[in-house]
Amino acid sequence: MKRFLFTLFFLGCVIGVGAQTVSPETLAKRAKRKNLTVKEWNTQTDSKGNIKMRWLDRVTVYDSEGRKVEEIEYATYGQKWREVRKYDANGLLLEEVEYNDKNKPVMIRKFKFNEDGTKAIQYNYLPNGHLYSTKTFEYKFED
Repeated sequence: MKRFLFTLFFLGCVIGVGAQTVSPETLAKRAKRKNLTVKEWNTQTDSKGNIKMRWLDRVTVYDSEGRKVEEIEYATYGQKWREVRKYDANGLLLEEVEYNDKNKPVMIRKFKFNEDGTKAIQYNYLPNGHLYSTKTFEYKFED
C-alpha cells in the first residue's frame, strides 16, 4: 500500500512538472509580441467619407516575454471592462482578474493545466473569494 501511494505521489509530481511547460509554437508567438501595445480604434464617417468621430475600442498590452498582461475594452463613454493576467515562472496563466467600468473587480479566474500545457479547469471566484463556478476543458482530436 505504501508503495502504491508513493507511486501515485511520484506520478502526480511528474505530471505537475510536465504541466509547467509552454510549447515552442507559443514561445515563437510570444517573441513577436514582446513589449507590444495594440490600440484598436473605431471611426464613424459621414456620407462623404469624412471622419465624424473616432474613439478607442480596445487596448491590449504584452509584457517583456510577449504574454498578454492587460486588455481594456472601451465605448464612446469610456472603459467598459478591463482584464489583468498573471503568469507563473514558467509562463503559464495563473489568474485573470476582470474589472468593471468603475475599475472594481467583478470576477477572478484561476486555472489548472493538463500535462501538455492545455487548460484543464477554470475556477471562477467572486471578489469576496467565494467560488462561483468552474469550467472544464475537453480536447478531442479527430482523424
